[in-house]
Amino acid sequence: MANMAQAIRMALHFAEENLELKDVFGEDVGAPLGGVFTATQGIKSAWNTPLDERGIIGCAMGVAMAGDRCVAEIQFADYIFNTIDLLKMAGNTLWATNGKQELPMVVMTPNGAGIRGSLYHSHSFDAHASRMPGWKIVVPSTPLDAYGLMLSAIEDPNPVMYLNPKALMRVRGEELIPGEPADEKELKSMIDAPIGDRSKWKPKWPKLEDYRVPIGKGKVTREGTRATMVSYGRTLIVCNQVADKLKAEGIDVEVIDLRSVYPYDWQLIKSSIRKTGRVMFVNEDTEVTNFAEHLAYRTTQELFYELMARPRVVAAKNVPGIGLHPNLEDNTVPQPPRVEAELRELLAETP
Repeated sequence: MANMAQAIRMALHFAEENLELKDVFGEDVGAPLGGVFTATQGIKSAWNTPLDERGIIGCAMGVAMAGDRCVAEIQFADYIFNTIDLLKMAGNTLWATNGKQELPMVVMTPNGAGIRGSLYHSHSFDAHASRMPGWKIVVPSTPLDAYGLMLSAIEDPNPVMYLNPKALMRVRGEELIPGEPADEKELKSMIDAPIGDRSKWKPKWPKLEDYRVPIGKGKVTREGTRATMVSYGRTLIVCNQVADKLKAEGIDVEVIDLRSVYPYDWQLIKSSIRKTGRVMFVNEDTEVTNFAEHLAYRTTQELFYELMARPRVVAAKNVPGIGLHPNLEDNTVPQPPRVEAELRELLAETP
C-alpha cells in the first residue's frame, strides 16, 4: 500500500499526463530532492523556486490567470503566513472580476504537528485558511483520499488549499489506489528514487486510474449511536483509535472524516448529530478562533433542542508555539488520552 507522499506523487503524475497540469513548483520540489517529504519526486513538470513564499504564491496566481493549472508548494505551513494578503487576493479574484477570471491553482503545504518540528515546523493553518473566502480547503487523512482530493483540487476552477498532514506523510493506507501494485516493495522500486546519485534515475509509473474524492464530501469512518466525533487529518486517526477502544467496551461512537474544511459536509454532520445527540469536534489548530468553534456554533443554532449534551471542541492549546521536547508537543496538540477523556465526559453528561 502506498503512503501519503507516494499517493500525492502518483496523483501529480496522473494529473500532468491527463488533467493538463503544467507546473509543480516550490522550494526543493524539483530534482534531485522532490520535496522535503518526497511528494514531488519524479514529477517531470516540477521545478525549484527561490526561498520566497510570496514569490511562489504570486507566481501561482500568474500561471492560473494565464489559464494553466499549477500546484505550488509552500514547504511547511509555518511559512505561509507572510502570504496572507496574496491568498486573500487569490480568493476574491473571481468575485472582483465579476466571474471573468478563474484561478485554477492548488497551494499544497504540509500542515500540523506530529514530526517533533518544534516552533517553526509544527503550526496548523486550517483555521486561518477557513477565514479566506473564495478558497476551498481540503485535508486528507488517508493515502487514497490524498490521491482523490488532489485530482479534484487540480481540476477545480477555484483556488484550493491542500493541507497534507505532516505526521501522516509516511503512513501507509489500507486501500489500494486504483492502478498501484499491491506489493509495496514493488511500488517503492518503481517510484522511489534511490539514496545517493539520482542523476540518471527515472520513475517507472504504474498504470494509474482516475479516482476522485469530491471536495465538500465527508465520510463516516466508524458507525455509532452514542456520540459523534468530527475531525480531519492527523486527529482523525486519533478519533478512530479512541472509537475502536470504546467499541471494545460496547460503546459505539460515530466518527466523521470531514476531508474538506470548506466547503464542509454539514448534512452528514447534522444527520449524525440527530442520531447520537452528542458531538465533539477535534482538530490540532489552536483552540481560540478555531474552525470547530464555527461548527459548534452552527450545531447549537440548528440542533439545540435535539442535543443531549453541550457540543465540545478539542483542539490545541492556545500557546505561541509548540516546543521541541516530546512532552511539550504531546501536551499542546490533542493526543488519544485527552480525546478519550473528553469523550467519556461527553458520554456521561446528562440533559
